Amino acid sequence: MSETLYRLVRDVPDFPKPGILFRDITPILLDPLALGEAVERLAAPFRARRIDRVVAIESRGFLLGSPVALALGVGLVLVRKPGKLPADRYRVEYSLEYGTDALEMHADALAPGHTAVIVDDVLATGGTAEATAELVARSGASVVGFSFLVELADLGGRARLGSIPMHAVLRYPRVQD
Repeated sequence: MSETLYRLVRDVPDFPKPGILFRDITPILLDPLALGEAVERLAAPFRARRIDRVVAIESRGFLLGSPVALALGVGLVLVRKPGKLPADRYRVEYSLEYGTDALEMHADALAPGHTAVIVDDVLATGGTAEATAELVARSGASVVGFSFLVELADLGGRARLGSIPMHAVLRYPRVQD
C-alpha cells in the first residue's frame, strides 16, 4: 500500500454528523502524482481481464472511473441518482439505514455478454455497490470485479458483494503489510 496515498487522506471528525470520521480523498485529487498512482492501483487488478466497460457510481466514482476506463482502454458507464439520465434506463431501489434510495443506468450502456468493473471512491456498507451490480445484471452484462479507493472495513460492505472479487487501494482500519 502506498504510504503517500494514506498520508494524503484527510480525517475529518464529526462530518457529516457527530460521531462520524469522514475519510476525505480530495487531497489525493489535488496531487497529480498521487492521483496517477491511485488510478493505476484501481486499474491494475483488471488489466489482465477482459473488461468491456468501467461502471462508475455518482459522483466521486466519476472522478476515478473516468481515468480508470482510459487506463483500461474501455468505455465508461455512469450510474446516477434518479432523474439525471436522459435516455431509457434501468432503475434499482435499495435500502438505506433510514429509508430507500434509487440508482439508474442507461439501458443501452451495457449489452448481454459485456463484462464490467465497478469503480467508486469508498466502500462503506455496500448498499450502493450492491445496487449497481444489480443494474449491471439487469442489462445482461456481468460484473467481474469492484475497485474502490477506500474500504471502511468495519462497516461490513465487502460481505454484501458476495463472491465477486473486490479490490481496495486503501483499507481502514489499516492492515499492516
